[in-house]
Amino acid sequence: MTDFSITAVGISGSYPGPASSASCYVVSARDGEKTTNIVLDLGSGALGPLQTVLTHTQIDAVFLSHLHPDHCLDITGLYVLRTYDPDFFFGDSHLPKLPVYGPAGSEERLQAAHRTPAGLAAGPGKNTDESTLDSAFEFKDLTPGSRHTIGPLTVEAHLVEHPVETYALRVEHVSGAVLTYSGDSDACDGLIEAARGADLFVCEAAFEEGRDTVRGIHLTGKRAGEVAQAAGVKRLMLTHIPPWTSEHKVRAEATETFGSTPELATPLATYTVP
Repeated sequence: MTDFSITAVGISGSYPGPASSASCYVVSARDGEKTTNIVLDLGSGALGPLQTVLTHTQIDAVFLSHLHPDHCLDITGLYVLRTYDPDFFFGDSHLPKLPVYGPAGSEERLQAAHRTPAGLAAGPGKNTDESTLDSAFEFKDLTPGSRHTIGPLTVEAHLVEHPVETYALRVEHVSGAVLTYSGDSDACDGLIEAARGADLFVCEAAFEEGRDTVRGIHLTGKRAGEVAQAAGVKRLMLTHIPPWTSEHKVRAEATETFGSTPELATPLATYTVP
C-alpha cells in the first residue's frame, strides 16, 4: 500500500447501477507500521464490495457527505455487521464505537431507516427491536469549515450546493498532499475552495449538457472541468455518473473546460495521491 491512496468502492450516481454500487470510497494512509482507513460515504449496495477492500474492524472513521440514500444508507448494514459479528457478539472482546461524521441529524435519519416497527408481529411475550445505532457508532456533526483529524489525515468540510445539506470533503495528508471529494454539488464557491490546489479531485458529473438544465443539484462534465480549472487541481477524476448518463460525453465535456482529459473512476480500483 502506498502512503496515501483512495479506492473507489462504489461509483454509480443516484442509485446502484448494474456494474457498481452507489457512492463509497476508502481513503488509506500509512504512518509507520499503522494504516489509517476512512470511508467517504456508504451508499446503497456499497457494503458488499467494501468488504473486498477491508474488514469492518479496519475502518477508523466514516464521513457522510450528505443524507441521500445513495450516499449513506448502507450505514444500517454496517451497524448489523459490527454489532452481530460472532467474533465480538459471542466473545469477551468488544469493538469501540466507530466515529461517523455527517450533517446534523445523521443519527436520527439513519436510526429511522434502521428500525422497523413490529406491526402484526407485536404481542405479549414477544421481543421488539429496541436497537439503537449509537451502540455501535459515535455520531459527530460536520459543519462548514470543521476539521477532523484521523491518524495522519485531516478532513475539512466545505458546504456545497445541493438540495440538502451537503459537504465536499478535503482530505489533507501530513505530507501536504491533498485529495478532494466533491460529494454531490453544482458549481459553487464552496466546491472551488474545497478543491483548491488538490493533487486529486474526485468529482461528480451526473448531468449532461443540453439534457439536464436544472441547476443547484449536480454538475455536468463541463461544469466539473470548469470547477477543477478554477481551483487549479492537478488531476481530475470523474465519478457519480448514473447509468443513464454517458461517461464518454461527460468526459469529453470536462476535457474541453479542464484542458486535459480527466480520469474515470473504476469500481474497486485504487489511485495514489498525488
